[in-house]
Amino acid sequence: MSVEETVRSALTQYGGLAADASTIAVTDDLYRLGLTSHASVNLMLALEDEFGIEFTDTMLRRSTFESIATLQAALAELGVTTDATTAG
Repeated sequence: MSVEETVRSALTQYGGLAADASTIAVTDDLYRLGLTSHASVNLMLALEDEFGIEFTDTMLRRSTFESIATLQAALAELGVTTDATTAG
């Protein structure tokens, strides 16, 4: 599963979005689609578990979780490659 697919899957499971995560654009504002701060924490924990990484303190801000694209950029910064498979 690609990083994008994993992020979309986690959004479906933990994001509580008003739209189907498989159909949103990578640049769509996830907060406008219903992502709450509580859901973003659950999303973060799920992604940390899936990729075996830990978001740094400097990444724990709204802008990191604003879109699929910003999440992919943060994951890339943590060493997760675009074609990475999940741990689970």
